[in-house]
Amino acid sequence: MKAVVFEKFGEAPTIQTVPDPKPAADGVVIKVEATGLCRSDWHGWMGHDADIRLPHVPGHELAGIVVAAGKHVTRWKAGERVTVPFAVGCGHCFECTSGNHQVCEHQSQPGFNAWGSFAEYVAIEHADTNLVRLPDEMEFATAASLGCRFVTSFRAIVDQGRVTPGEWVAVHGCGGVGLSAIMIASSMGANVIAIDLTEEKLNFAKKIGAVATINASTTPNVVKAVKQITNGGAHMSMDALGHPTTSFNSIANLRRRGRHVQVGLMLGEHARPQVPMDKVIAFELEILGSHGMQAYRYPAMMEMIRHGKLKPELLVGKKISLNEAPAALMAMGGFEGIGIGVVTKF
Repeated sequence: MKAVVFEKFGEAPTIQTVPDPKPAADGVVIKVEATGLCRSDWHGWMGHDADIRLPHVPGHELAGIVVAAGKHVTRWKAGERVTVPFAVGCGHCFECTSGNHQVCEHQSQPGFNAWGSFAEYVAIEHADTNLVRLPDEMEFATAASLGCRFVTSFRAIVDQGRVTPGEWVAVHGCGGVGLSAIMIASSMGANVIAIDLTEEKLNFAKKIGAVATINASTTPNVVKAVKQITNGGAHMSMDALGHPTTSFNSIANLRRRGRHVQVGLMLGEHARPQVPMDKVIAFELEILGSHGMQAYRYPAMMEMIRHGKLKPELLVGKKISLNEAPAALMAMGGFEGIGIGVVTKF
């Protein structure tokens, strides 16, 4: 099969012909019809993920068609349209049996500790536990866009952030994660403040539900601005970018007993950001992480999509070919454009 491969961290990936994957006894092989371009893939290419072994094929936001299934797979067969969470749970450890597959003790992650979806085919383990059936009407590009940023934002807003109607939600960073969070929080009845450095992204954030925006490039004190808009601070706030400044601001702009959810990756030199612990104690703040979403939670999100309450297709940005993916991957070190880039031509 054709795949994007990098043999050294930080050096240009190339298109190579590599062996086709074979399904594990409990796994499947999927013909990739679409795969998203994510900043997490850039972090992996830069060497920020200790699980990656070279040479490596990146890619973890995928949708496609099952072409082969292992002998122990009972729920899936060739020809079915599927997607999969980026954190693939084993189904047997304590975390999985308690319903927390997203933090499985033995998880596999396509594109990180296994070869990923920047390829014509990808192998997925533990298929019966992790595959998600796609509605016939959903385009593969839309389904791929769900795979990391949208589902992570859904769990961050709904399950971790526990957002309720009428609450103020601050979203720091309007890339794919942030825009997903804005759409989801707005659908839950929250009042969302979008924070970014560019007016183009902030204007788009308004179109998908933000009631207020803050341009951090021209606002001297983002925390003060959030507190003024909300009359005391956000009930829930998310760092959707993953930077010491946005992480600090997201915690500091909370009102008493507010909830911060960290979604943007904090790796490399950013792995130990400053935290306003005085406020965490005095205000009884909560600091939470959000790492993907379990396959069994997808139906709730899919029903909201089916009834038009969520429209992830609006967040799909540029569609490119696999041949263009190496350059696009290397460019992810900068700020994302509007929407989620997706590889749709193989």
